[in-house]
Amino acid sequence: MVKVLLERTIKGKHVSNIVRLLRQMRVLAMQQPGYISGETLHAVDDPNHYLVISTWESMEHWQAWYNNEERRKLQAEIDRYLESETVMRLFTY
Repeated sequence: MVKVLLERTIKGKHVSNIVRLLRQMRVLAMQQPGYISGETLHAVDDPNHYLVISTWESMEHWQAWYNNEERRKLQAEIDRYLESETVMRLFTY
């Protein structure tokens, strides 16, 4: 099992745009083989700082999703609203 943590800091007042795109990303991820769960959190002290946690059956499932063309297109849209690049960390048991 693999947990993926994605941290993003949103520019200015683009939170509603990011929330919409993250929902689209989640809907698409839920259709992928190996997807187990996901959650989206925002920092208590910074409403523009988001953490997305997704759980996958295996590293192979995650890699397939990471390389998915539709995911890449959505990520490119998300990137337009970020102060800096998404920080990604992979964890396993």
